[in-house]
Amino acid sequence: MEWMTPQQAAQLACCAAVFEPGDPARTGRIAFWDPTGGAPPAPPGGEPGEADLVVPDGDGFTVRTVPVLRLTPAGALPALLHARRTATPAASDPPTAAVPADPTETAPATPAADASDPAPTPRPATAFWGAVTALALHLTARERLLPGVSPAGYDTWRAGPFDADDIARIRALADAAPGEAVAVPGTDPAELVRAFLDAVADTLPRTPAAELATGRAAFAATPPQHVPQLRAWAEEISAGLDSGVRMSLRVELGDATPGADPATQPPRPRLIPRAHSLADPTLTLDADELFARADHALGPRAQADMVLAVRRAQAVWQPLERLLPVPTALHLADDELRDLLGGAAGRLAGHGIDVTWPETSAGALTARAVAGADREPPADPRSFFGGDGTVDLRWHIELDGDPLTDDEAAAVAAGGAVVRLRGRWILVDARIARKARDRRLPPLTAIEALAVALTGHTDIGGERVRVAPSAWLDALRRALADPDGGDGPVQPPARLTATLRDYQLRGLRWMDLMTSLGLGGCLADDMGLGKTVQLIALHLLRQERPEDRGPTLVVCPASLLGNWEREVGRFAPGTPVRRYHGPGRTLDGANEGFVLTTYGTMRLDAGRLGAHPWGLVVADEAQHVKNPHSSTAKALRRIGARARIALTGTPVENNLSELWAVLDWTTPGLLGTHGRFRTRWIAPIEAERTLTADGNGNGDGKQPTARLLSELVRPFLLRRRKTDPGIAPELPPKTETDRPVALTSEQETLYREQVETVMGEIRAGAGGIARSGLVLKLLTGLKQICNHPAQFLKEENARLTGRSGKLELLDELLATITAEGGAVLVFTQYVTMARLLERHLRDRGTPAALLHGGTPVAKREELVRRFQDGEFPVFLLSLKAAGTGLNLTRADHVVHYDRWWNPAVEAQATDRAHRIGQTRPVQVHRLIAEGTVEDRIAALLEAKKELADAVLGSGEQALTELTNDELANLVELRSMA
Repeated sequence: MEWMTPQQAAQLACCAAVFEPGDPARTGRIAFWDPTGGAPPAPPGGEPGEADLVVPDGDGFTVRTVPVLRLTPAGALPALLHARRTATPAASDPPTAAVPADPTETAPATPAADASDPAPTPRPATAFWGAVTALALHLTARERLLPGVSPAGYDTWRAGPFDADDIARIRALADAAPGEAVAVPGTDPAELVRAFLDAVADTLPRTPAAELATGRAAFAATPPQHVPQLRAWAEEISAGLDSGVRMSLRVELGDATPGADPATQPPRPRLIPRAHSLADPTLTLDADELFARADHALGPRAQADMVLAVRRAQAVWQPLERLLPVPTALHLADDELRDLLGGAAGRLAGHGIDVTWPETSAGALTARAVAGADREPPADPRSFFGGDGTVDLRWHIELDGDPLTDDEAAAVAAGGAVVRLRGRWILVDARIARKARDRRLPPLTAIEALAVALTGHTDIGGERVRVAPSAWLDALRRALADPDGGDGPVQPPARLTATLRDYQLRGLRWMDLMTSLGLGGCLADDMGLGKTVQLIALHLLRQERPEDRGPTLVVCPASLLGNWEREVGRFAPGTPVRRYHGPGRTLDGANEGFVLTTYGTMRLDAGRLGAHPWGLVVADEAQHVKNPHSSTAKALRRIGARARIALTGTPVENNLSELWAVLDWTTPGLLGTHGRFRTRWIAPIEAERTLTADGNGNGDGKQPTARLLSELVRPFLLRRRKTDPGIAPELPPKTETDRPVALTSEQETLYREQVETVMGEIRAGAGGIARSGLVLKLLTGLKQICNHPAQFLKEENARLTGRSGKLELLDELLATITAEGGAVLVFTQYVTMARLLERHLRDRGTPAALLHGGTPVAKREELVRRFQDGEFPVFLLSLKAAGTGLNLTRADHVVHYDRWWNPAVEAQATDRAHRIGQTRPVQVHRLIAEGTVEDRIAALLEAKKELADAVLGSGEQALTELTNDELANLVELRSMA
């Protein structure tokens, strides 16, 4: 579903709203109309039309045809909930009933209005339906839903059964309804409120869970299903919604068997049916009293309705047939009570029949899994986590939160459904008894125990259960969660010739803690915050302890070998450093200091590198191993070390599998196998993200599974951003500016021809890979045309001036920057375009140099040095080859000649200049061709950053999934006049 924007929701909230019931209920519509006579705005999914409504006419009323905009209940939620939040209490909620807490309200929040303009006031009618919506969501969250078949024979869900507070709330809402809200001729406010509750109830539960709950696929389907054959079945299940009474069941522990010792013989449990008035849920009677008296307040049909309710219930739980023909209290056998304590009570509750338990016994006995209670803390954490250490896991049976003794737990295991504990009789669930019998569970590996301590959960027999860590595991969890909470801050190593900033000292302390425990971690600071110097400090610190000494292997892109060598020489003078790269490479004598190699060399020589004893292995720019199935990632896993650290500025660039790939290398086993990670984490998070996007998630917009995963990985991934408090002051300001530029006539002609030609081929029916290829061809061609016609036409030596709006703007920018003594980085994703720019600047006499993926390592290092030394002011860079790792702080301007369509990649490129060591403000210029696909993508990246990260992270490839019409709308050349 495409949600309306917060601004559209605010506009629509200023219109009046009425509800038009439908059959089935979810086909009903909220109709928005403007009482002043105008037409309502049209957000996504709206259906413009007309409606006959009752409107004021002088001193009376008349029926008039007015323009309306109809929305589904789900589509209208943002506007209705916005109206409820921002209206005065009198307009949204009747004073006679409080609004229930709304755990499901997740419509997009409306930003605060500008202080200079008073926020528009929602119409009372729309605020009223917002209050009804809140009640509907509240009922849904409490699973007050019943399946049924509509009068026309379609599947439908209805709200119910209701308790006393629900009835009072519905009555109060109906009494408070403004005239505009119920302006449909011939309708009753109370009936409209009930119909709207049913419409929301019929909309939200359309998930696979609905099929599991009912056993009928129709009740999970979104399109209406014609199922008249299910009417009798549905009436049997949900007839309580329409009958006079609803049944519940109460369990009591009565007297012991006659003649038995009440101190040793368990009481005889009784099941007592109770009747509840649906008209007034505060009226209840036990079945014995209902059938013994004629003067009760439940009405003349109550006894017959109660018998019908029992007949329906006994189809859910067979022992209830003993309540017939006249329902009365019955004694439960031990196995029946166990069954009721197990799944039967839950099944009955799913059919609207609540089961209540004795107050002194219900829920008193619980089982809690505890990890690590039977062992002492490991004397050597490194060997424990790095070896075959295990941690015990067992059930602790507790009564009112206090653990039972072994004898008491044995009594629970051996006894029946009722056991005497500590002076009173306690109901024992079959699952509790089973756990008391089998208290020892399969042990956890050391790293699994650590994951359990961090999340508080584990899987036992396919069930997700809470686990309490032992004292020593909990202490370890606290230490990992707060690495600064130890015995004072770590001191920088004596041989480090650098003054570490506070956040860098915290990073050093964190890495030292993780590696000293035999664990690994990922230092994911933003580019430019000094990951290299922190790692060098860690190496030096480890050399001060005999048990940690050893050489450090750094695996990095070829372009960073020189940078690492210079940084080690600068910050750790005298520390041996060698390159393991190129012909004649050897590890002879590499027993200390740093060994630098590339990912390509590491892949070729994994066996030789793996046979060498390393104290620390570092994967710099670790996104290079984000694909766990790649040969590079597999080769890296073959290299053993006492500790592993990953360095990256983008721990999750496109998807969670990348996070798994990095952390499974630094801390193997933490997240389980990749398949298990997908099942346990990725699939639920994606599902919860979808629910949130559809308005059905948590109100804070954060998914519970994502929060749990964050708790698990946070100690192993240190992420600091330049905008974080305490870091931002360390950097000069950065100003980002989008610079729109018009196409030349030649560019416009080529652009339109490319759209017409390739869209014609796409519309001709190409599918699958062929269609994806055509879409990529279209987008690539359009981007090249926006850059320069010569790039698109593959003209190597043609005239360049006067043919590209971008090139003209670049000339103006460079003239200003160089005249002021500045230096600039110009990024393009196309080497061909970079070569054209190089020729153009050479012809103009502007000193410049070009670095791209084919530039040899030695040449790269020379170009970087010359730029940093001020030998030329303009550095042309291909985005892939120079977007990471380089330190180019001489530049105070960054120009993105074309867009990569991935904010993370562009940010990395910008960080070549905006990083620690930069002393001047940095200005970022993004060149965007007006009216083109570049313009639309730029707007999307700006307005929907989260969507950009999730959908556009793979660049043009994500856009191959667009429909033909969506694609045509994206690439259409629009006039900017």
